Amino acid sequence: MYATPVQELIDELGRLPGIGPKSAQRIAFYILKAPAEDAARLASSINAAKSRVTWCNRCFNVAEGSQGGAECSVCRDARRDPSVVCVVEEPRDVVAVEKTGEFRGRYHVLLGALSPIDGIGPAQLRIRELLNRIEPEGVKEIILCTNPNIEGDATALYLAGLLKDLPVKVTRIASGLPVGGDLEYADELTLGRALDGRREVN
Repeated sequence: MYATPVQELIDELGRLPGIGPKSAQRIAFYILKAPAEDAARLASSINAAKSRVTWCNRCFNVAEGSQGGAECSVCRDARRDPSVVCVVEEPRDVVAVEKTGEFRGRYHVLLGALSPIDGIGPAQLRIRELLNRIEPEGVKEIILCTNPNIEGDATALYLAGLLKDLPVKVTRIASGLPVGGDLEYADELTLGRALDGRREVN
């Protein structure tokens, strides 16, 4: 229906999460109507992010630097308590927890959650790297801060099972968060109370 470059742009935008065909079409035509410098700036930002951003070699949060040699700002901060590690699913969850101002430990990002239907098992997550951090970093408590939905709960239970025989306290954030919701959409007060009310996982 559209000229090939336009259709290709719509198709690529439609592959983004949460963008349906109509949204992809609207965004594509917004870009086409925008001044050339605005479109160039968007393309440049995407290229810069892909070339300069990698995963932190300690916690797998986003970091700026070369692959394997980068540490995120949280891991570089000597004021953080290395004995308490908050385990989250995605880097955006780190931002959500940080906004509460309630947590001063470090993080571990799994880069997903267990979801057999999507082919995501333990091997696809950064679980082994979490276990490898416990002894060298002197970790005393692990807070399971996965999303309060089926996948997040399954991931938390799986991790609790792996950690139960290790000399580390395992807690889960309290149920101040709505079941089925995502951390990134929680307000700071609710998430802060959930962190304060975390409980030990048996």
